[in-house]
Amino acid sequence: MSRTPPSRTTRATRPAGPARRPGADRPDASTAPSLPLLRRFLRQEKADTWAVRLLPRVVFGAAALYTVIVLASRSGSSFVAVVATLFLGLSLWLMRRRTQLLLALGTSILAVAFTGYFSAVGDSARLREDAGATVTGQAAFGYWALAGMALLGAWMVKDHPGRRGLTVALADVILVIASVVGMFLPEAGVALGFLGVLAVLALRGGTAKAVTGRARQALGRLRAGKASDPADS
Repeated sequence: MSRTPPSRTTRATRPAGPARRPGADRPDASTAPSLPLLRRFLRQEKADTWAVRLLPRVVFGAAALYTVIVLASRSGSSFVAVVATLFLGLSLWLMRRRTQLLLALGTSILAVAFTGYFSAVGDSARLREDAGATVTGQAAFGYWALAGMALLGAWMVKDHPGRRGLTVALADVILVIASVVGMFLPEAGVALGFLGVLAVLALRGGTAKAVTGRARQALGRLRAGKASDPADS
């Protein structure tokens, strides 16, 4: 007589699912209803980055605004200086990603300052030597016009092979050197600066390379034409 094996009771297996993390039943902070902005600002909870960052910004912003107002209210020149500084800072912030344009503008301003100073020094020296001489300042305006020419010339080229700001910087350096020469030779300063700026724009803008390539092509055609001519019998 055979015995039947006792039936084994199997446990009911639960379907496998994602493991539950501790504290999953708690409501998420991001899904919780947001508090009003004023209450968030006053409570200053460490987990609330918006409120924590806003407080120092408000404090330092109020202090900076009060300082600017005090400085600007002293005199008319102080007001002009503050407005010019704010305008310059705003311009730099707007052009913070255009490094080449910032480099070009910065070097142009420095070139205008240096050339104006050197031309004024040369005029004052000539005034001391000759009592009838007058300080005209024509050389300074010529240098400033050349600085603008370098700035515009670098951006007029549609496909500039190099960096435009570096082109303007090189032209401004040559312009400052020409203004130093103009302290001793006033007739040659502006002309030398013009030739230098023109040479830098031509070399950096690809004009000189294009002219050289066309000249080589023309010479090659002439040589080919001479080689194809029959020899004189």
